[in-house]
Amino acid sequence: MREVDAVIAQRLDSGVPLVGEVSRYIIAAGGKRLRPALLLLTAGALDCHDPLRCTLAAVVEFIHTATLLHDDVVDESTLRRGRSTANEVFGNPASVLVGDFLYSRSFQMMVESGDMRVMSILAEATNVIAEGEVLQLMNMHDASLDEAGYLRVIRSKTAKLFEASARLGAIVAKASPEIEEACATYGQALGTAFQVIDDVLDYDGDADEMGKNLGDDLREGKATLPLIIAMQRGTPAQAQLIRSAIEGGEGDLNAIVAIVRETGALEATREAAAAEAQRAIDAIFPLPQNSHSKALLELAAQLLTRRS
Repeated sequence: MREVDAVIAQRLDSGVPLVGEVSRYIIAAGGKRLRPALLLLTAGALDCHDPLRCTLAAVVEFIHTATLLHDDVVDESTLRRGRSTANEVFGNPASVLVGDFLYSRSFQMMVESGDMRVMSILAEATNVIAEGEVLQLMNMHDASLDEAGYLRVIRSKTAKLFEASARLGAIVAKASPEIEEACATYGQALGTAFQVIDDVLDYDGDADEMGKNLGDDLREGKATLPLIIAMQRGTPAQAQLIRSAIEGGEGDLNAIVAIVRETGALEATREAAAAEAQRAIDAIFPLPQNSHSKALLELAAQLLTRRS
């Protein structure tokens, strides 16, 4: 990861000062670096130490950071990772344009790899992520969204880059098609579980631990899994209260949190995340047993207890 951070620092260099300033601001905010870590762990599990893995890990972090910059503008977010969002500090135009820079820089870097398969995987992932963002926008304030529609969004918007990261680790390691698919399945399942737990924390988290405002999903009119399940299980009056809040983008957060808890929606959502985590664990059973594959197993297990 230190090598990846060195690549990130080097490739953020730009002749336009504001580009570097905004990029460094959001990347220096920290974050979990899960996607690059996933690529490195997958490659390591397959005994690959090719320097290309560090470059590609930086690429996936750039793509992820670009989506964060654009997301925060679209969602009008003010807090991320415990501090003001880039759009709050530098304004929306700078955030959008620097997000574009990070996308284009990541494509420069993947082209330098000279590997058409790598370029194809990352190009497809970036396209699917963009589709997921648009799909989520279309679903805003739609209280009729069902679980299948919800999963379609998060598998595009969040899980796709996890999937691509794990697949790239296998590709760099020149793994067999079967192992590559196992790694990709692990990544998709892990990414899905990660987002499902994230949606739980919007109603059952701690703002200080999470570094973002609780209830943001509701204010943005997002029908996430806890709300979908609560509407299915609650009384007609409870379902109507949640439906009105989603459609109007406002409501009594405390009352809705109480309904989500009372209906068992949080537990049911955690169970859905646990099923995805188990799917991830099952997927990497064929990988060699070593410290890296052990870390992949632990990552899936620990995801269920995350608080931020």
